[in-house]
Amino acid sequence: MKKFFKEFKTFITRGNVLDMAVGIIVGGAFTAIITALVNNILTPLINWIPGADNTGALQVVLRDAITDDAGNVITEALIIDFGAVISAIISFLVTAFVLFLIIKTVNHVREKSEKLVEEYKKKQKEENGETEQAAEETVEQPSVPETPVIAAPTSEQLLAEIRDLLKAQNTNIEKD
Repeated sequence: MKKFFKEFKTFITRGNVLDMAVGIIVGGAFTAIITALVNNILTPLINWIPGADNTGALQVVLRDAITDDAGNVITEALIIDFGAVISAIISFLVTAFVLFLIIKTVNHVREKSEKLVEEYKKKQKEENGETEQAAEETVEQPSVPETPVIAAPTSEQLLAEIRDLLKAQNTNIEKD
């Protein structure tokens, strides 16, 4: 059981969980946009093409609704709605196309940034090579003491600090 929680902790602290959460939130918002586009713009246009005056030309009624004398529906109508299927297909295609464009753009930006990083590293190596040769030719300079490097806290240290802060906050709330 400890191994399971350790793996879960590693999974959470990796950073991919945050990326996934952001993706899900953006995906939900994106779905709402596509649904609105399809339902409010494309579906009316599709239903308008074959017939006029809202006759539902893209629907086939297999069985009419059965009602009693008072007009209450006893059995719902059985309808095949081709317009809904076409709308779902269009929604899928629009979503897939926009996601394709987003991924293509992200990949393009990633490739450009990798090239820039490689060029920067190459330039740094060239400059370091030149400065090393120049340093050999010149008189040795006195060394400057290096400033101490403070190590960044690990994920475990950050989680422990967050846990301690939450405990302190909970005890303050309970006292009040």
